[in-house]
Parts: sequence; C-alpha cells; structure tokens
Amino acid sequence: MDHQDDLARQFEHNRGHLRAVAYRMLGSVSEAEDAVQEAWLRLSRSDVSEVANLTGWLTTVVSRVCLDLLRSRKSRREDPMDTWVPDPVVSRLDPEEEVLQADAVGLAMLVVLEALSPTERIAFVLHDLFAVSFDEIALILDKSSAAVRQLASRARRRVQGAPTGDGDVSRQREAIDAFLVASRTGDFEALLAVLDPDVVLRADAGRVPVDALAASRFVQGAKAVVEQALLFARMAPYTQVATVNGAPGVITVLNGELFGVMAVEVRDGRIVEINILADPDRLRALPK
Repeated sequence: MDHQDDLARQFEHNRGHLRAVAYRMLGSVSEAEDAVQEAWLRLSRSDVSEVANLTGWLTTVVSRVCLDLLRSRKSRREDPMDTWVPDPVVSRLDPEEEVLQADAVGLAMLVVLEALSPTERIAFVLHDLFAVSFDEIALILDKSSAAVRQLASRARRRVQGAPTGDGDVSRQREAIDAFLVASRTGDFEALLAVLDPDVVLRADAGRVPVDALAASRFVQGAKAVVEQALLFARMAPYTQVATVNGAPGVITVLNGELFGVMAVEVRDGRIVEINILADPDRLRALPK
C-alpha cells in the first residue's frame, strides 16, 4: 500500500466523524459534504508525516472550512431567520425498525445554532458536542482559550433558552401519531390537546412558493398552529412516519418524490416545536 492509499484509508475511517462535525456546524447536508471533500483535498496535498493525531488535524481543517462558510453565509443571507429550517437527515424506515442514532442532533437544535455567530457556533459545537478542548479550539479561531470559553458559554445560554423536547422517543411517536390522526380528521380539540400552548411552527418552503399552502411561515401558539395544521390536512394521505435526524418524524411523498419533511420536539407528551422543510430545491438535493 503506497502513501496516498494509506491516507485515503485513514480519511475514510474519519469521514463519518468529519461529516457529523460539519453538519452540526452548517445545518446543510450539501455544504457539510463540500467541507469534508475540501478536507480530503487539503490532506492529499499536505505532508502529515509528523502529525500524531490525524483525526484532530482533519477536524481542525473541517472546522476552518466551516468557519469560512458560516462567515460568508452571514454576509449574504437574505432568508428570514424565523422561517429558515436546516436540512434534515431522513431515513424512510419507521423509527421502530431502525436503531436511533445516539449522537443525532434535532432540527430544533440546528435552528438555534443558526442564530449564533460563526465563532460561537464553532466553539459550542466543538466543545459541547464533540469534547474538543478550549485550547485546541483557540488555535482554530485564533483567539485565547479564555475568549473561546466565553464564546461557548454565550452559545450555551442561548441553546438552553430555546424550546426543546425531553428526548422520550416513545412519547414523541405517540404525539406525532395523535397529531396526524387529528389533522386527517380535522379534529380541532384533539389537535389542541397534543400541542403545547406556546408551540412554535416554522415552515420553510424556499423562495418561490407554488401556492398559499406551501408558503413559508412562522406561527406561535396552539390555536394558530391548529389553523395551519388543518390547511395541511389535504396532504395527509401522502404522509408517513419516518426517522428524521435520528428521531420519529413525518415525511410527505408524492409520486415517489419527497414533498416535505416535518420534525417535532415533544415535552411531557405535548408538541413544543414543529419544523417543516418544504423547499423543493433543497428536498431534491437531499441524499436518497
């Protein structure tokens, strides 16, 4: 095995980890893949014979690529942040048939991360989600360890202040089933019963909605969300439960094509947040 083949083998061994890091930093499947590919290109052009920890070296490279992408995104983003939904990771298997990913991150968490500054996001993701030391992150961000600690602390406070579920997968599945049944039957009271009074619904249909139903929107409060849910009832025959970011969620499939993905957060048996991606361009770009 020559040197390049050995590098390729080691890179493939780290690909899953690098993809996970990049996805959490970017909230975009395609951009995460681009960041990982850029890491390979830089590895193939570098002399790493003296590198003792190749995983750490690659994580640093991916983090710097992601930092550049985040800064570029902040300078050019025109989408309203209240209706932007990250790319979901979807499996069409029922969650009961698939082993859930222990390290999966929900769309609600990614929505909150999108509101952070690029440096806050890098610091939080690396330290809190991947246990990278502040000293190592300081080298990536070109800041002191104390400054990185402050960045992670600020990010943590914002993440902790966001509505989140309790992580109970069985309750999440029960709440989704109840939501779908009530939506299909137009049962207003049953829908109210499964929604938290302060529930948030965020729907991202992209820049050019095809009709009023597909328009991007942000609504808060159980009654306001129920009104939206009843509008979505016409799609009910095409919906099915699937695994979305490692937890029970809902997908809508029309003529074999993915038409929408819904992720929910459930706390104490009630839905506290609903995130829907219905942007046809982004849905077509998701891995099949």
